[in-house]
Amino acid sequence: MIDRIIFSVYQINKYVKETLDYDPILQNIWIRGEISNFKWHSSGHMYFTLKDKSAKVRCVMFKQKNHTLDFIPRDGMAVILLGKISLYSQEGQYQVYVDYMEQDGLGKLYAEFLKLKDRLQKEGLFDTKLKKQIPFFPTKVAIVTSHTGAAVQDIIDVMHRRCSMTDIFVVPVLVQGKNASKQIAAALDYINTRSDIDVIILARGGGSIEELWAFNEEQTAYAIYHSHIPVISGIGHETDFTIADFVSDLRAPTPSAAAEIAVPDLNNIMDQMENLTFRAIKAISRDIDDKRQYIDTFLNNYIIKYPQRFVDQRYMQVDFLYSQLYSFINTILSNKKHKLSSIAGALEALSPLSILARGYAQINKIGYNNNPICSIKQLHSGDNVQLCLHDGKAICYIDKIMGG
Repeated sequence: MIDRIIFSVYQINKYVKETLDYDPILQNIWIRGEISNFKWHSSGHMYFTLKDKSAKVRCVMFKQKNHTLDFIPRDGMAVILLGKISLYSQEGQYQVYVDYMEQDGLGKLYAEFLKLKDRLQKEGLFDTKLKKQIPFFPTKVAIVTSHTGAAVQDIIDVMHRRCSMTDIFVVPVLVQGKNASKQIAAALDYINTRSDIDVIILARGGGSIEELWAFNEEQTAYAIYHSHIPVISGIGHETDFTIADFVSDLRAPTPSAAAEIAVPDLNNIMDQMENLTFRAIKAISRDIDDKRQYIDTFLNNYIIKYPQRFVDQRYMQVDFLYSQLYSFINTILSNKKHKLSSIAGALEALSPLSILARGYAQINKIGYNNNPICSIKQLHSGDNVQLCLHDGKAICYIDKIMGG
């Protein structure tokens, strides 16, 4: 029997790794290619595939190396990188460990993406004023995606968990490949002929720019634009952006997030309703207590409890005011009478009648407007004069003038 040397998988991988590690060319090598399947891990490390027309190779750029980059790598970007090639023993997969990377212009697909994006933007397909409002509580949601992918099940699970009352209508389509955009557009057009759909979710899982290209096709963009039913896009991962995202009425970062946007969370709504109900009951109870306290205060009011006493007090107050008014009026009248008596006495003292009563007489010349005679010079012999006494009048004849 021929002697055989049998190696373990670990030994083989170790041998290959040492062979690669000791090759001077592979330890300091420049490579040109296009980035695909780019992922920026939460640890800070970057994982991606570098490809050209004929082949591809896995790459990793650790955090301590990529923090010096002056750009953010993304799918479709053409780059030149410097690194070393070694074996990842656990997977038996060789890969490039990148030390340095620079842009080498845009990849073909990415350049086409930017060109179409610029043209459609100028045509107004991305205009925010045209975005339709997503209904708060849709009765039926249409899902346009692959029926075999994980995205459709994620969407259904999220919708059932959040709002089991909403009906789901799945329209299966290809989400990558030659005929994918045609099927997506046809599905959107068909859904828009129905009257029972309130919102559309257009979704697929993550992938490279090539795998997502159906959502960057002009045919897909115009189908979304002409949809009268609101469209939510949930394509790829949070860092993936497609033309469909810009045309859709609302972009979600993932398919699951699109499902969360499409339907409300009934549990959350119920919690809010319970909270509002509790607050309403509490507010009503507080208002009732306030009103009850007001009524109790009102009923305990002296006037309400003893209305006759209140009336009696008012009677007494009226009597008191009447007495004060009567006294005030009498005082005024007494003062006025006293003043009138004083004035009357003064007038009586100055009255001509009082003078006449003491034996004096007033002489008026007859025929001269009965003017009173104040001087002897006003009289002549033979004049007739009138004597006014306190109890009557007499006509006298002037016989003789003396004095004057």
